[in-house]
Amino acid sequence: MVTAFDTTAANLRACRICRDTPLYGAPLPQEPLPIVQGSATALLCIASQAPGTRAHRTGIPFMDPSGVRLRSWLGLDEAAFYDAGRIAIVPMGSCFPGLDAKGGDKPPRRECAERWRGELFAGLPDLELILVIGQYAQAWHLGKMPDGLTGTVRRWREILAEPRAPRVLPLPHPSWRNNGWLKREPWFEAELLPVLKAEVARVMAPAVLKPGVMPAPSAARLTPNPAA
Repeated sequence: MVTAFDTTAANLRACRICRDTPLYGAPLPQEPLPIVQGSATALLCIASQAPGTRAHRTGIPFMDPSGVRLRSWLGLDEAAFYDAGRIAIVPMGSCFPGLDAKGGDKPPRRECAERWRGELFAGLPDLELILVIGQYAQAWHLGKMPDGLTGTVRRWREILAEPRAPRVLPLPHPSWRNNGWLKREPWFEAELLPVLKAEVARVMAPAVLKPGVMPAPSAARLTPNPAA
């Protein structure tokens, strides 16, 4: 059965707004390749920033060193991570935004979230947990925080405990560019990561977790879909 999410995702993948009729700034400098993963049955959402150069080449999100680190944080292997039946990946901008003068990725295109984000999340009724990665996703899902990304992630206990559905957990981007941040903030690995793994275990099936990660008490069997 084709769901509302399937229809929206298909329309998003055909979107060319930021190249043909941009609302903010110059047109997208390369051919758009909108990337999104998920299904109406997804329980966990990774709300990320925007695809990078490798994702733009392959069409697969987080198939790079950042993805390796993120999967380590979550305690998941590739088969579980790319199972669209359980995990949605919804970037703030679904296309690679291009590089800035310093060689870093530009911010996500604003057109994308304004046009598609609400519709995509309306098609994800079963979500239990949203991982908001980076300042752009955190501003969208949590509102602008006066103390920036570090202050937002430091408040992770408070944010996770808020009475909302789905629950939200803020994270830094797993990019190598944040290695310095991770060294300066040792509490992230010592305190937040164990809770993150436990939360992921709560919504994912035992068969897809890495060894050493405690599974949820009961869960349905997954059918991995690495090609999602």
